[in-house]
Amino acid sequence: MKILFTQVSYLIKNKPDRRNLKLLLKLSFVLLCIVLAFTIIFHLLMLREGRDFSWVTGFYWTLTVMSTLGFGDITFTSDWGRFFSIVVLITGMLFLLILFPFTFINFFYAPWMKAQEQSRVPKHLPEDFKGHVILTQFDPVTEALIKKLNRIQFPYVVLVQDFTEGLRLRELNINVMLGDLEDPQTYVKLNVQHAALVATTSKDIVNTSVAFTVRGISETVPIIATCNEEASEDILRLAGANHVLRLGENMGLFLARRASGGDAAAQVIGKFEELNIAEASVSGSSLVGKTIGESKLRENVGVSVLGVWERGKFQASQLETLISESTVLVLAGTEVQIQAYNKKYAVKQKIAAPLVILGGGRVGRATGNALAARGLDYRIIEKLPSRVKDSEKYILGDAGDYDILEKAGIETAPCVIVSTHEDDVNVYLTIYCRKLRPDIQVITRATLERNLATMHRAGADFVLSYASMGANAILNLLKKSDTLMVAEGLDLLKVRVPAQLVGQSIAETSIRKETGCTIIAIKTKDSLEVNPDPSSLLPQDAEIILIGTVDAEDKFFKEYGV
Repeated sequence: MKILFTQVSYLIKNKPDRRNLKLLLKLSFVLLCIVLAFTIIFHLLMLREGRDFSWVTGFYWTLTVMSTLGFGDITFTSDWGRFFSIVVLITGMLFLLILFPFTFINFFYAPWMKAQEQSRVPKHLPEDFKGHVILTQFDPVTEALIKKLNRIQFPYVVLVQDFTEGLRLRELNINVMLGDLEDPQTYVKLNVQHAALVATTSKDIVNTSVAFTVRGISETVPIIATCNEEASEDILRLAGANHVLRLGENMGLFLARRASGGDAAAQVIGKFEELNIAEASVSGSSLVGKTIGESKLRENVGVSVLGVWERGKFQASQLETLISESTVLVLAGTEVQIQAYNKKYAVKQKIAAPLVILGGGRVGRATGNALAARGLDYRIIEKLPSRVKDSEKYILGDAGDYDILEKAGIETAPCVIVSTHEDDVNVYLTIYCRKLRPDIQVITRATLERNLATMHRAGADFVLSYASMGANAILNLLKKSDTLMVAEGLDLLKVRVPAQLVGQSIAETSIRKETGCTIIAIKTKDSLEVNPDPSSLLPQDAEIILIGTVDAEDKFFKEYGV
């Protein structure tokens, strides 16, 4: 009943629907008058035939004849009575079977259904809806961000301009609001003055318009905008964006960090203040054939082994884990400790062959620049002539053509990076490169999170998601927690020590056993303790840095609610 009253109230507020409702009521009144008139005439004609019936019987007869049921238990014997029955029958067919249903569907039922749909895609937010994230587009980045926001129970709303798209997203349990991106009133209805963040991830021109419009409503709300072109960065900042994310360049840097130049050495892939996270290939080093316990890396150089990669699969560190030629260690330590590791275990190999990059778009170009900064040579295969910037570094052609791959040096390259923006193409090229060179390192870019498992099955050693990287960047700027994506599906995050764990030692908390996350550092106001001893106590008002898979993170937040 409550839902019905809500929909009726909506119809009453809407002027055209209010007019239709009045018309339906008038038609209903006319129909009632006709039924009463026919009931009276029924009594008069029956009295003329010498029969007397109650008023209820007369009403009953009128309805059965008008609705064409015609039970036949009450009939006229005179011609006048039968003629009257025909009139009642035709009138009933006209009103009850044609006119009334048509009017009801068009003037009441259809508007009522429309009102139901409108209530699912609201045009404004409740006044008490505050501290939320406003997303101006639903795309792979915001889809990944929404999953993370749901995990930490942070409110959000996606602004949609198309009603049908809003209904589709509501079916996916996405919180949406209908409105025009360029209308200032839209952001007033979004309660932008009380929002925690506005994130716009569309094209540069659209993002600029959004930032300028939002800044005109609120001078304080943080605005994050993605940027495709270098020239747009300054314009976005002038329009009002607090942070501009060049995700293509960031993705290129991520891909380049994981590329092996043939050396067995630790490569830093991220930092949390003094804490360095590095990945180290071990091929040809003295570590091959030992277990992690036997390597005594912590005792020898101070680094902690957080886990190992084996052909794209991450395994948490165990003392009995065997280090093989294909193992890649995930290490945590200070800059000095990482340098000590490289000094003791790094194996330098002179490989003249360049690394191969498949795809010369923004990500491919950024990857090449990042490799050059590391002193590594590379070749980019690109099939669009307009993207070929340097004839020495670029090879024009299709990466699916073996002759083109051979010209780029696929037979001798230590690593191939698949960086096109189409996931299907990336899966195809990953399979192709893995079949051609079973020993080569294959690093693949994914746009959609759902394709990650497919990339790994195709033979990728590492897969990095454009969506996850962008979502983590926005989440970090939201400052709910500091998160570093070590690799796809494996994150480092910094959170406050949960109240229920204050004063306990790391061993007593059993965090690793209960959630799968591992504490790799404790940060207080004055210091950062890297690789803390299991007996270290967790002080109040401190932060802990954890590493874990997405599932492990979910368990941690569910268990401790930080």
